[in-house]
Amino acid sequence: MGLFTVHGIKIPLTPKEVSPTIWRALASGSYEAKEARWIFKAIKRNDRVLELGTGLGVITSLIARIQDVRVWSFEANPLTATLAQRVVEANELRNVVLSQGILAAGEPRTFKFYIRQDLWMSSMDRDQGPYEEEILLRSTNIDDFIVEQNINVLVMDIEGAERELVQGAALPGVERVFLELHDHLYGLPGVRDITLALADKGYAYDPRGSYGPCVLFSRESGAREYEPEVFNAVS
Repeated sequence: MGLFTVHGIKIPLTPKEVSPTIWRALASGSYEAKEARWIFKAIKRNDRVLELGTGLGVITSLIARIQDVRVWSFEANPLTATLAQRVVEANELRNVVLSQGILAAGEPRTFKFYIRQDLWMSSMDRDQGPYEEEILLRSTNIDDFIVEQNINVLVMDIEGAERELVQGAALPGVERVFLELHDHLYGLPGVRDITLALADKGYAYDPRGSYGPCVLFSRESGAREYEPEVFNAVS
């Protein structure tokens, strides 16, 4: 098994374990590159982070490297969750709890999940493209989990399911929400739904931690200084 690094994270994978598209992204360093840069604007020391959509665990591992942070991460795809656990272990991160499953708004119910060759295309959207397998997953109530673990930051990359989740969940005690928008799935109406749902909960679009489809919504009051490297880059 090979061992190389992406965004400073050790990746103990081989080309046979992921699709050619994913492998090329890993090899070139473009895999989740935007998220890897901007996640540091969303997470602070001592945060308790809930991540939905672990993927290969690269962003999970970056978050976990921030001082005194704890991470609970959920990945729906069983194979992807196994690979992500290997990444977390290769980076010797003891502050990550990784689970295979899904969190959703409302009472637990069964969802259909569609597994695709490119792991980042696997989702609960049947119409997103050809899929290799359909599995059933029982959800856990996200608000209950947030309260139980005293979560204060939510990170999401869940291939369009963020639209329904933020509309239905209360997100008690969550100060910041960092997510990737998937406008190619739900268009600008979906972006509007997400923005309005979060605004109704007291969040504002935070340009200090947003770039393109990677957006940060914050509840915090008062001004927050820009990170020095960001200020220098724009000045």
